[in-house]
Amino acid sequence: MGATVDCTTRASEQEWPVQSRRGVAEKLARFKRLDSPWTSHRQIARQIDVPARTLGHWVGRNRSLIRNSSWPREVAGFFEAPEGVDFLHRLLTALHLVFVQANDCGIRNLCFFLELSGLDEFVAGSYGAQRAVAEEMESLLIRFGQEEDRRLASQMPPCEITLCEDETFHPQICLVAMEPVSNFILLEQYQPQRDAPTWNRCLDERLVGLPITVCQVTSDQAKALIAHAETHLGAHHSPDVFHVQYDTVKATSLVLSGQTQRALEGLERTRQNTAALRVQQDACRQQCPQSSFPELLEPQLRRAEADEAAASQRVAACEARQQRAQVARRGLSRDYHPVDLGSGRPMTADEVARRLASHFDALDQVAAEADLSAHAREKLAKARRVLNAMKATVAFFWTTIAARLNSWHLSEPIEQLMREQLIPAYYLRRVAKKAPTASLRQQLRALSEEIVARARSPDSLWATLHPDVQADLERKAQQCADIFQRSSSCVEGRNGQLSLAHHALHQLTARKLQSLTVLHNYLVRRDDSSTAAERFYGVRPSDLFSWLLDHRSLPARPRASRRAA
Repeated sequence: MGATVDCTTRASEQEWPVQSRRGVAEKLARFKRLDSPWTSHRQIARQIDVPARTLGHWVGRNRSLIRNSSWPREVAGFFEAPEGVDFLHRLLTALHLVFVQANDCGIRNLCFFLELSGLDEFVAGSYGAQRAVAEEMESLLIRFGQEEDRRLASQMPPCEITLCEDETFHPQICLVAMEPVSNFILLEQYQPQRDAPTWNRCLDERLVGLPITVCQVTSDQAKALIAHAETHLGAHHSPDVFHVQYDTVKATSLVLSGQTQRALEGLERTRQNTAALRVQQDACRQQCPQSSFPELLEPQLRRAEADEAAASQRVAACEARQQRAQVARRGLSRDYHPVDLGSGRPMTADEVARRLASHFDALDQVAAEADLSAHAREKLAKARRVLNAMKATVAFFWTTIAARLNSWHLSEPIEQLMREQLIPAYYLRRVAKKAPTASLRQQLRALSEEIVARARSPDSLWATLHPDVQADLERKAQQCADIFQRSSSCVEGRNGQLSLAHHALHQLTARKLQSLTVLHNYLVRRDDSSTAAERFYGVRPSDLFSWLLDHRSLPARPRASRRAA
């Protein structure tokens, strides 16, 4: 009979639900409130709906932890209370999110932090335990990104976007596609190949359920990317100005610098030779005034001075060529805009093409004068072949704007105001954010504000419009200004971040890469506190950290043997 009762007791105890760590803390808090000399533990166990033996085990463990802790009793008691469990849960989630997932400080460093802080008395601080937490975090990040992408896509209005595309290597091939205005990563995954069919398949899978149309792709001149953009997507392909400048730098910078350096070295030698002859001549005159040798040195001195003058001219010519090449290379970037950066005047595709062609002509002239190699001239020719694509990109910009203005059914005066003032002003404001120097940024912002002030003058058409109409026009002008995308620098920057992560971890798994994508889209914030997902979808997403707190497991307790040690 005793055995039967024991089996029944164990069977009944197995029907009790498994309590989470916070649930245990809540039960113990209730126990402490109900505990008194007049109430037995078995009675309290029935009141709080816990098996008596289980409650006894919890109470004994709790008292032992508090008694043996290196922390003060009040602190140890706090960490064993529901509020303390919540704090540990929040702290450990934040530590993993910021230091392990987002910044790759390493799991072992996190374990060392838990040990030094003394929190390993309340949280399992071993590498295996924290490795499991990191894997759970990665899985949850991927799940959050998938759920939010589906939810936000259903609320997203139809729109046209530009994509910046490129590949990086870890050494696996990683395809990366980003929307440059919002900086949202639309595609980031490992693939065995980087040909056009692979790009087509991966992007088609990613665009399912998204109400967007890719109207432009900005990338280097890789044939696969051009075919993917123009043939498959039916989009305009915009060349990356960085790669154009890169080819011109490779063709001219090092060679011209070397010529200048050698010319300077030659000038120094001739100066030393001239100075030595002068010293020798002066010494002869002082030591042997009656000697005719100083007169014999005079022709040599004149030839040395002539050589020095010729060497000085060579240095001046080399430095001038180097300066002209630098001005031409910078001019390619300065003039590749649909708006004149000096006046804010809109420029046609033909005007931009003439300016760019003049810079290529200057580089060709420098190459001829410097007698550059055939390889260097081929680099310049390769860069020049992109000129037609650059011209077509400016034409695409103004054609797209004309189509949008027409679809908005604006009056002719308002269309003119948009084309000649509002769109150029907002374009200058966007360029100012990326200008390389503070003075240029200030100059472009001042010009933008001047154009906006002129458009908003009290006696202009603007003053007759309703404030809601004015706000709508400014929003549309900004959208139009964002159409011109001449650089895939956002993707290049992302590739650099992935390279650093790969260097720290030695290997990026597909799961880790997916979690890094979610962190970029949903965690990283700009100065205005907006995430890339919010800017891309136009709707504020759920808070990633709060979602993780709701879905991540509570911190595990350390092993008793570890606590005793």
